[in-house]
Amino acid sequence: MGVAGSADKRHISARLPGGIELHNFYVPAGGDIPDPELNPSYGFKLRFVEDMTRWSAQAQNAKMILVGDLNIAPLEHDVWSHKQLLKVVSHTPAEVERLNALQASLNWCDAGRHFVDPAQKLYSWWSYRNRDWRASDRGRRLDHIWVTPALAPALQSFAIHKDARDWDGPSDHVPVMIDLAA
Repeated sequence: MGVAGSADKRHISARLPGGIELHNFYVPAGGDIPDPELNPSYGFKLRFVEDMTRWSAQAQNAKMILVGDLNIAPLEHDVWSHKQLLKVVSHTPAEVERLNALQASLNWCDAGRHFVDPAQKLYSWWSYRNRDWRASDRGRRLDHIWVTPALAPALQSFAIHKDARDWDGPSDHVPVMIDLAA
């Protein structure tokens, strides 16, 4: 899928047993300034999510899983401080609005929030800039797994492997996983 006028390979897919399609996306981070006029990277990010929404709305398979670093923390408790991060790229109203439209386009089920109440903090990313990331726990939920309504009843479990952040040479993101009933 070429989205937002780019030939970048930010979407790959595979067909799994049982006719399930797995779609992995990487949504660009979008830079630091949440203004598309001043920051073309932010504008590209917003257009990319809009293009994902058009793709999703045209999807034909009822059994799909969408995974990836979407670089957007949509809910209040998907960030360490909703109030402080409203003007920080990854949690701005413009990004959240577009991600919500993407989710609504196919009535995607957010697997993380299927198992973890939206009133609870839930993160998959912690900045490298914070030396004691565990103590401050200033995270964001940027990594997502969504399933189509046909697969939602098969959801068995969800996990964020926070301990991976302490591995040698870790990423600032940690693995996010689901189990589906066969």
